[in-house]
Amino acid sequence: MLRRSEHPTPAASIPVIDVHTHLGRWLTADGSWMAPDVGALLATMDECNLAMLVNLDGRWGDELESNLARYDRAHPGRFLTFCHLDWAVLDGGGGVSELVRSLEHSVHLGARGVKVWRDLGLTVRVGGRLLMPDDPMLSPVWETAGALGVPVLIHVADPVAFFEPVDRHNERLEEILRHPSISWAQHGISTFNQLVQALENLVSAHPGTNFIGAHVGCYAENLAWVSGMLDRYPNFWIDIAARAELGRQPRAAARLVATHRDRVLFGADVFPVDAREYARYFQMLESDDEYFPYSGAPDAVAPTGRWAISGLGLEPALLEHVYRANACCLLGCDVPTR
Repeated sequence: MLRRSEHPTPAASIPVIDVHTHLGRWLTADGSWMAPDVGALLATMDECNLAMLVNLDGRWGDELESNLARYDRAHPGRFLTFCHLDWAVLDGGGGVSELVRSLEHSVHLGARGVKVWRDLGLTVRVGGRLLMPDDPMLSPVWETAGALGVPVLIHVADPVAFFEPVDRHNERLEEILRHPSISWAQHGISTFNQLVQALENLVSAHPGTNFIGAHVGCYAENLAWVSGMLDRYPNFWIDIAARAELGRQPRAAARLVATHRDRVLFGADVFPVDAREYARYFQMLESDDEYFPYSGAPDAVAPTGRWAISGLGLEPALLEHVYRANACCLLGCDVPTR
C-alpha cells in the first residue's frame, strides 16, 4: 500500500568512467563478442553519459590484441582494456617468470591494468594445491604490476550468501536455485573469511601496487570491514560493481563514500550493456528516493534477492569523485567534466 515518489535517472549528471565492464569474448557461451555492434554500444554510452568503459576481458596474447584493436584503438578515449594472467602455465611446466613476462608483454601492447577473477582462491590449483591470492609464489607478479604502474582489479570470494547453506535462511536462495553452480557451500574449499583474509594479506604485502577490490571491496555486506581496509591501506581502492544493494544501507554507504571519496570507483558489471540497469545505479547514487527496485529488468523474481533499495543522495562533489575523477587519477586518463 506504500505510496512513494521516484526520480528516474536515465543518464548520469556527470560523465562516467565505468571501471568494471565486460565487452570481450571470454564470457559469452558461443565465443562471440559481448558487444556485437560497437556503434550501438557507443550510442547507449552517449545516452547514459558513459564517457569511458574499462573492458576487463582482454585476456592475453592474440585475444588481448583483438580487444585492443576493436575497442581502444578504434575508439580512442572511450575504452581501456585490462589483461588477464593464465594461471594454467603454473601447472603446465611454466614458472612465475612466464606470468611476469606475459604481464610485461600485455602492458607493452596497451593493457591498462590486470583483472584477477575469483577462480584464484577457489579453483586454481598448482600440483593439486589450491592457489590463494596471497601465495608468496605470486609475489613477483604483483610487484611487476606495481613497477609497471598498472592497477590490479581483483575479485575474491563472492557474495557471502554463496558460501552459506542452501536453505530457507539464505537471502539469495532463489538465485542459487536458478543457478546452482554459483554456490560454494558444498565444495569443501576456501571459506569466505579465508578468502577476504587472503585479500588483505595480499594488499598489505605489496604497498607499491594499487589493488581495486571489485564489488565493494569483495565484501559489500560488511561496510565496516571495507572501510577498515581503506583506512589501513592507501593502495586499496574499491569499485561498486554488481552491488546495487548498497542501497539496502544507504546512509552507511554514503558515509563510506564521503570518508573515502578519493578511492571509490564507479562500476556496474552490466553485460551486455543495458541502459535500464545503468539508470538504477544512477538513481541509487544521485537521488534520495526510498524503497525502489534495484534492477530495471522486468523479471517477476528479483535477480539476486527479494529486497528494495534507497538512494544515497550523494552531493555533486562526491559524484565527481566516484563517477570520473578517481578513475582518471588511477588510470591516468582524461575525461572532461562535461
